[in-house]
Amino acid sequence: MAQRDRYVFVYNKTKETFLAFRVKIADSIFSRLIGLLGRRSLQPDSGVWICPANAIHTIGMLFSFDLVLIDKDFKVVGVRELVRPFKITRPNFRAESVLELPSHSIFRSRTEVGDQLVIERYEAKKCPQAQPAEIPEVQLASSPASSQQVENRKQMIM
Repeated sequence: MAQRDRYVFVYNKTKETFLAFRVKIADSIFSRLIGLLGRRSLQPDSGVWICPANAIHTIGMLFSFDLVLIDKDFKVVGVRELVRPFKITRPNFRAESVLELPSHSIFRSRTEVGDQLVIERYEAKKCPQAQPAEIPEVQLASSPASSQQVENRKQMIM
């Protein structure tokens, strides 16, 4: 049975900027092995979140990308901009996972080591059910009490 692709968004809470809106989760052996292999580029605001990982290789890659290394608390412990094809990155032993993002994502979001990230799944929020409003009882103008009130108001105005 094939597993459906799962996506998250990545928000830099420290700088109040988004790194990406559609990041694919790669947490199985097969999806971690594949990563970005076979792609010609990354769409803007997309990426791959490889977990667990503390280093990556770009052997067989066709394009450069940015790399953000994060710890178990989603704190940035390393950044590498414009990682080129056919390279192997050094392991960062504080990192629990890595984000592979389009080139210049780190620069645009101003992400630095020490920043706190928020990584969450998209969830459709349920709209609150509208409760039927109670209609208050209204006295008709023909009732004696309301006619009296109308007359009193007319006298007050004059």
